[in-house]
Parts: sequence; structure tokens; C-alpha cells
Amino acid sequence: MNLRNFFILLLISVAFSSCIPVKDMVYLQDKGNSNKSVVDEISYKPYRLQSSDILNINIKSMDAELATIFNATVTNQNNTINTESLYFNGYTVDDHGNIRIPVLGEINVLGFTVEEVRIKIESALLKDHFKKEAQIFVSVKLAGFRYTINGEVEKPGTKTLFMDKLNILEAIANSGDITVTGDRKDVKVIRQFPQGSETFSIDLTDATASKSPVFYLQPNDYIYIKPLKQKTWGTGKTGIESLSTIITILSLATTTFLLLKN
Repeated sequence: MNLRNFFILLLISVAFSSCIPVKDMVYLQDKGNSNKSVVDEISYKPYRLQSSDILNINIKSMDAELATIFNATVTNQNNTINTESLYFNGYTVDDHGNIRIPVLGEINVLGFTVEEVRIKIESALLKDHFKKEAQIFVSVKLAGFRYTINGEVEKPGTKTLFMDKLNILEAIANSGDITVTGDRKDVKVIRQFPQGSETFSIDLTDATASKSPVFYLQPNDYIYIKPLKQKTWGTGKTGIESLSTIITILSLATTTFLLLKN
């Protein structure tokens, strides 16, 4: 094999070894270990409240005037709730796990689900302030689903979505999707627990990802998408890009050599 053919083979092998294959970019592939049943078990557990969470609590009753003293949430001019009003007027869980509601005083909510908090508040209202005939209606929701995403995504940052349940693919889609050079096989999720934080890894190219404990996010989760090694090489995302880069480098090297030789 002459030198010319050797360089051609070298260029082709380097170009295609540095490009990113399609299998590393497709989500939820069937890799032979997924469950073929029609209904899969969902790995979703209700979120339990932690310190610094903000709750939106709305209390309604036949006695509307009495009910207003328990409501702290303020709407804007369009009669809708926004993130700013929830931050200043919602019920924040303090370091001791309590929220302070007018008249009712402090109520401990640390480790409770929002449904359990709703029942707790409703029971307190019926015990001391309302009769059953008042037909009170209590609504308790988190003041937005807050998460942070960083790394190889189009729009990194801290996001707040007004929804009760969010999976990691929805969170990524809301952030403009993972870039071509992002590692979909090893996405890190850092989750806060009362005893500290824990880091999980999830392979989004595998269909079994839906069974991961972090497929459904929890408020305040931190998602990190690390870059693939192809990005650090700087040779390009596809075979054509890599080949063009290598040819450019070799042409520059050849030109420099000829100039110095002359």
C-alpha cells in the first residue's frame, strides 16, 4: 500500500470514528430488555414536601367572606397567578417544616404530600371555624414545578412549570432538547432528600428508562447532561464535518511545509 492510499484510509477511519452515531441520539430504543406488556409499571411516587417549598393554598366556602381571611395568594390584573405573586404571597415551608396560615397558625407539612396537607387543613377548618354545611373546598398545590437543567442543552437554566407531574423527557423538551454532542446515555439527576442529596444516572436511549426512579422528576431536581468525547476532540459532529476538519488541518500543514521548504 503506497503512502497516498494509507493517508486516505487514515482520513476515512478517523472521520467516521469521531462522528456521532444515530444510535446515540435516539430516545427510548428497544434494546431487547424492555417489557413487551401493554401496560408498564410506572415508577412515580408522590412528592413529599421539603423546606423552602412554596404552596398555593386556596380555600372556598359558602361563607365566602370568612374564607377570604385564609387565602393569601394574590392574582395579577388578568386574574391569573404568576411566579412572582406565588413567591411573595404563597405559603413557604420554613426550616422547621411549618407553614403559617392566617387564623390557623403554624401547620407542619414537612414530609407530607400535597393531598395529605389538604386533608390536614380541611380537618383544622372543620374543627374550629366551619360547619359541614359551609361546604368548604380546599385546594393545595405546589407553586410551580421548579427544576434546573445544565450542560449540553439548548436552553439551560432554572425552569418553573405549572404542572403537577413532569418526566425528564418533558423537562428536556422544555429546554430545547439535548444538543447533538450531549450524552443521552448517562444523564445525571441530583435529587435532594432530608438526609442530603443523591446522584442518579439514567440512559435515555433505552426504553427501560421509563422505569428509572428519576424518570419522573421531583421539584428542585438538578439535571446535568455531560458532553460526548467527540465534542472535546473538536473534529465535528458528523463524518463529513470530521473529514472536512482533518483535510483543512492537513492542507494547512502541507502549505506550511512547502513554504518553509522554499
